[in-house]
Amino acid sequence: MSIDALQAGAAAPAQVLVPCSHCGLDVPHGLVDESRERQFCCTGCETAFGILHTHGLAAYYGFAERREGPVRGSGRSYEEFDHPAFAELYVKSLPGGRARTELYLEGIHCASCVWLVERVPLLQSGVLRSELDVRRALAVVEWDPSAVSLSAVARTLDALGYPPHPFRGVARADMRRREDRAMLVRIGIAGAIAINVMLTSLALYAGEVNGMEARFEQFFRWMTFAITVPAFIWPGRVFFSGAWAALRTRTLHMDLPIAIALAAGLVRGAINTITGTGPIYFDGLALLIFALLVGRFLQQRGQRLATDSAELLHAIAPDTARIVEQDRLREVPASALLPGMILDVRAGESFAADGVLLDGRTTVNAALLTGESRPTRVETGGNVYAGTLNVEAPVRVRVEQAGEQSRIARLLQQVEQSAARRAPIVLTANRLAGVFTAVVLVAAAAIFVVKSQLNLPHALDDAIALLIVTCPCALALATPLAITVAVGRAAGNGMLIKGGDALELLAKPGILVLDKTGTLTEGRTTLVTWQGPDWVRELVLSLEAGSSHPLADGFRRAWPDVAVHPVQHAEHVVGGGLTGVVNGHRVHVGSPRFVQQTTQGAASPHAMHWPELAPTLTPVHVAVDGVLVAVAGLGDKVRSDALPSLQRLRASGWRTLMLSGDSPDVATAVGQSLGFDASEVTGGASPEDKLRVVEQLKTEGTVVMVGDGVNDAAAIAAAHVGVGVHGGAEACLSTADVYLTQPGLTALVGLHEGARNTLRVIRRNIALSIGYNLVGASLAMAGILSPLIAAVLMPLSSITVVLGSWYGHSFPRRGTSRGTSRGTSRGTSRVTPAAHTPAASQSQPVPQS
Repeated sequence: MSIDALQAGAAAPAQVLVPCSHCGLDVPHGLVDESRERQFCCTGCETAFGILHTHGLAAYYGFAERREGPVRGSGRSYEEFDHPAFAELYVKSLPGGRARTELYLEGIHCASCVWLVERVPLLQSGVLRSELDVRRALAVVEWDPSAVSLSAVARTLDALGYPPHPFRGVARADMRRREDRAMLVRIGIAGAIAINVMLTSLALYAGEVNGMEARFEQFFRWMTFAITVPAFIWPGRVFFSGAWAALRTRTLHMDLPIAIALAAGLVRGAINTITGTGPIYFDGLALLIFALLVGRFLQQRGQRLATDSAELLHAIAPDTARIVEQDRLREVPASALLPGMILDVRAGESFAADGVLLDGRTTVNAALLTGESRPTRVETGGNVYAGTLNVEAPVRVRVEQAGEQSRIARLLQQVEQSAARRAPIVLTANRLAGVFTAVVLVAAAAIFVVKSQLNLPHALDDAIALLIVTCPCALALATPLAITVAVGRAAGNGMLIKGGDALELLAKPGILVLDKTGTLTEGRTTLVTWQGPDWVRELVLSLEAGSSHPLADGFRRAWPDVAVHPVQHAEHVVGGGLTGVVNGHRVHVGSPRFVQQTTQGAASPHAMHWPELAPTLTPVHVAVDGVLVAVAGLGDKVRSDALPSLQRLRASGWRTLMLSGDSPDVATAVGQSLGFDASEVTGGASPEDKLRVVEQLKTEGTVVMVGDGVNDAAAIAAAHVGVGVHGGAEACLSTADVYLTQPGLTALVGLHEGARNTLRVIRRNIALSIGYNLVGASLAMAGILSPLIAAVLMPLSSITVVLGSWYGHSFPRRGTSRGTSRGTSRGTSRVTPAAHTPAASQSQPVPQS
């Protein structure tokens, strides 16, 4: 084709397109009304335009960045936002009759969105405040319920193109798919532009070899420039937006060196195009934008894979539920459940909300919440919880708590506080990334100036390559990503960690203070020894079956399969025990003094051979027809894994102390059995005493307090790290930094080892990122690395850190943990009990105070 034909094609008039007055997109020809001054691509844009101009908010159109798509109003009434149950779940009452809620808004992407959402009070009377966190697309709205309904506020946001959702009721998967689709469109456009620029540049490269007329060369220069500019205007704009935000907040963001490198290349190429001299960088720049976008997409997908592991508690709750309406079943999203609704839950399905069993009976596997390996029986009127598994029979459940008010959601809310509580090592890494960015900017400027003064070739290319290859993405990701993965893995192993700071403190040995009851011991009365014939068990259990005394509970749990017979003339003697007639035999069960009064010293011939009970046990004597026939010893059994776990912790360097509210004699006996020195055991400690001891110990080093979260709450809150053990879930939520859902101290050992491994992963990530940047910077400064190769290497460093965090050995992967492993899914649950150890039969029991 001749140059004249090319110029003629370029000069051909294009069809006139009318932009939308609101979003700027082209208006379809069928919607163009030449009689109107303003044209709109859809009714949604026309509505939004009218709202803004009616309320004097036309300044919105002065933003360089604003909505790039038509306003797609959903047309919903949002009446459910006015339901009292919705208010209980998502609305907080404030002084003066005001109300506040948090709403997730779709379509949020730039500063103009923030400006517009925060002016909703001007658009809707009765709205007092509207603030938007653009990063999370989370709007905080305050309004006067007596002046305007929440549904009206929601309709206003919807009309502006920001459909609202209750923050916990958002279908995140759908939104992520939309975000991924938008990113892929950017990548596709950047790739198409890069291909066309490369094809056009081939003509210039061919001209350098074979020669080309000046007018042709100038034409192809301008052609590549014209094709490259759109890559900066839309696909590459994300880097400039991030850089501008960094400048406004006076922080050194990782997008800043990238934006400077791209802008420098574009400006230099444009100058050379205008002057007709020197190299142009448009082919490399277009390909660079494409490579950077691909790298960012892969990096975000990797980060998302890691952060999703921290939400695994939500993952076990079903997405949908069946509700009963007028004897008909209807399936609805779990996020739409409200208190009072009736759920139909079949065997093998998980409960979608907390509720009460209306009819029937079933067994429920609540392993994730309670750590109990065996399903528990639930009768009519009993409580069930979201995420637990209905094992046995179909049931109907009345919803009591749903969404963020459910027990499992409250647990996860505590875990999610880790995002707001940064460990010192995270803060150090962030400061290091900022300093590194400043150093890179100065070094790139110095390289360009020095090489330009020395007339060395590729001065700008080397500076651009240095800016790109040393982007501190990997350094910024090294620490928070490793902590996020570790917190998620720990949750899968029954350790709910609320902050990265707790992980860092637990990694290094310090002072470990342990409560006794419920922590070192099982925290319940257990039948430890039985000396007597088996036929007496039926008589004892029959007499104890109707008693609520803790000792009676110990007998019932010890003999679940023993038959129970009717009891006649049953009597409870305060301070003594029980008596009654069972199968024609007069039976007495109680304290030695009480039983001795009935036997007058008569005893079974075998009694003289019975060994003396341990002083830490509570003795219970049994007499039948006036003869002592059996002696039982009951107490609070020391956990079978307590001694080996303490030995491992001491070997790791921990100093262990016992702080108990039990009597000093009992605490000392337990301490001796677990290897504590007398000076390391404190008994008879009140909650105030425990708090005082922990405060004193904090002057000696890092203090970790482990307890059940009830009488230990103050000490747990005061310690550097508070650990709540299995059995005290609700009490530990507000005070403990870590909650162990599995019984025993094995999880405590795993917690320390996992924290130590996490710090190793963090140090390795930081070393890799620093080493990569040093090597890349050296190659770029030496002129060995081109900008394009730098763009390929830059995301590889971030991907390396992502993979290193994901595959690093912090905590065992779900399903490979030691002791007890769990696997949960929607509708299925598997629990493998911990193996029985010989130590269980040798554990030292003590009475419960």
